Amino acid sequence: MGAGWDDLVGSALLGTERRRPFGVVGDAGEAAAGLLDAAAAGVVRRRAGIRPGVPGARPKPAAQDRRPALPEAARRRLGMLLADRAGGGAAGGNRRGAAPNLAELLPQWLAAARRAGYAPPPELLPALLDAARARTDLRADALAFAGPRGRWLAELNPDWAYALRAGAGAVPGPELPDADDQEEAARLWEEGLFAERVALLARLRTTDPATGLALLAATWKSERAEDRLMFLDSLRTGLSAADEPFLEQALSDRSRNVRATAAELLSALPESALAARMAARARSCVSLGPEGIVVEAPYECDAAMERDGVAPRPPNGRGERAWWLGQLVDAAPLATWPARFGGRTPEQIIGLPVLDDWQPDLHAAWCRAAVRQRDAAWARALLGPPPLPAAQVVPVGDPAKLLSILPARERAEWVAAFIAAHGLSEAFQMLGACAVPWAAPLGRAVVDALDIARDAGSYPWSFSGVMGLAERCLDPADAEQIAVLAGAGEEPPADTAPPGAAAYWREAFQRLGGTLRLRATMLAELRPATPETPETPGPRARAS
Repeated sequence: MGAGWDDLVGSALLGTERRRPFGVVGDAGEAAAGLLDAAAAGVVRRRAGIRPGVPGARPKPAAQDRRPALPEAARRRLGMLLADRAGGGAAGGNRRGAAPNLAELLPQWLAAARRAGYAPPPELLPALLDAARARTDLRADALAFAGPRGRWLAELNPDWAYALRAGAGAVPGPELPDADDQEEAARLWEEGLFAERVALLARLRTTDPATGLALLAATWKSERAEDRLMFLDSLRTGLSAADEPFLEQALSDRSRNVRATAAELLSALPESALAARMAARARSCVSLGPEGIVVEAPYECDAAMERDGVAPRPPNGRGERAWWLGQLVDAAPLATWPARFGGRTPEQIIGLPVLDDWQPDLHAAWCRAAVRQRDAAWARALLGPPPLPAAQVVPVGDPAKLLSILPARERAEWVAAFIAAHGLSEAFQMLGACAVPWAAPLGRAVVDALDIARDAGSYPWSFSGVMGLAERCLDPADAEQIAVLAGAGEEPPADTAPPGAAAYWREAFQRLGGTLRLRATMLAELRPATPETPETPGPRARAS
C-alpha cells in the first residue's frame, strides 16, 4: 500500500475503474475496498504524524457575579422557557389551542428576573445567549440578566458577538472603572473596545455628564461617522445647556445623520440658540388673524435652515412647503405659541380654526413637538377627551406617542374610556403605550370589549393581536374573571358568525386565563423563599 494521500484522493474522485491508486489490485469491487482500506490507513498515518500544536493562552476567568442565585423553582422555569422557545409563535396571531405560549412568556420572565436582581444559572447561559441572538426583543433584558459571565462567554463564541456590540445597558461591564477614577476612565476611552467605550460614555452621562462630554470632545474628530452617531445619541442621557456648544459644532459635521441628531438634541433644549432660531422661523410662518390661525409656509429651504437640521427634500407624496413648515414648528419650543397667540392655553390654541387647510400639518407638527419635548399639557390638549360613542374618531398625530407622555394612571383611564366608547378596532397601538400590568379600569375595558365582540358574532381572528397583548399585559389577578368568560357566552347565530368562531373564542379565553395563572406562578417563583413561605414549585404539565 504505497499510495500517497493525493493519489488516494484522486482515485476516489475519478473512481477506481478509471484510476487505481498505486498498490491496489483486483477486480472493481476489490479495488474499491482496497481504496477504502488504504484511505483508512492513510488517515491513521496522517493523524499519528501530526506534531502537537503550541497551546494558546487560557482565557481569563469570568468576573465574579455577586448577585444571588435564582430560586430553584425559577431556575427550572427558565430552563423550560428556553427549551420551548423554538416551538412557540408570536403571542396572539392565528394560534389555536388553550395552552399558554411559553415563547412569549420568556420576555416577561427575563424582565422580572432582571428587576429582582438575580444571577442566571451558568448551565443555562448558552441557551439564553442563543435565544437573545434569535430575538432582538429579548436582548436588553437577557444580556443584563446574563451579567459578566454572559459577556465572558460572548467573547469566546463569534455567534454571540452581538452581546459585545449591544452597548450601554445590555451587559454591565465589570471592566468599567470606578465612577471617580478619571485616569482609568480616560485610558479605557482611548484604548477600549467600541462596546466598552459606549458603555463607559453611557455611565458617565448618568453619573458625571461633563466628564463624559469632555472625553467625547477630545476624540470627536478622529471617530468614524457611524461611531460619532452612536456616541452622540448617548448624550440624550443627562442632556443640558452645557452640551449646547458641542452640539452646535456637530451641526457642521460631514455626516448628515450626525447633523440631524445634533439638531434634534438641540431642539430638545428650549433655551438653546437653535431652538430660538427655529422659534423665530416658525413665528414668521404662523400668526393669528381675525378669522383664525394664518399659515404662510416657507417658499425655500436656505442653507441656514439646512444647517439647523431641516431636511430639504420631502418624502414622496409630500409637498415641499408643508414639509419645511412641519420641521420648523416641531423644532420650536412649545412655549412659543401661548406668547404668539395672546396668552392662550394649549387647549384654546388647539381649538382655534386654521385657515386654508393647514390644520392637519400644523397640528401634526405640534404633536411631534409635544412628544419630543415631553410636554404633558400639550399632549392633553392635542388628545382632548376620548371621543363620544357617536363621534367620528379623527386621530391627531400619533395618539399612542402622545399618551406615552401622560402619567400611567391617566394614560390607562383615557384608553379605557376610548375602548368603552369605540371598542378595540382602533385602540391596538394605544394599548401598547400603556404601563404593564394594565391598571384595573383598562383591564376591565379590554375584557368587556372582547366579551362584547364575541357575543356580537364578530370575526374572531381580527382580535388575535389584542388577545396577545392581553396575555402579556393584563394583571394576573384578573385570571378568575377570565375563567368565568371562558365558560360563558352563547353560541352566536350561524348567519352572523364565521365558522369556528365559537370554538376560537372559547380557546382564546381559556388560553388567556391559563397564561395569567402561569404569569402569577412565575412571579411567585421569583420571590425568594423564606421560612414562613416555602418555595412553591411551578406547575409542570400545564406549562409543557
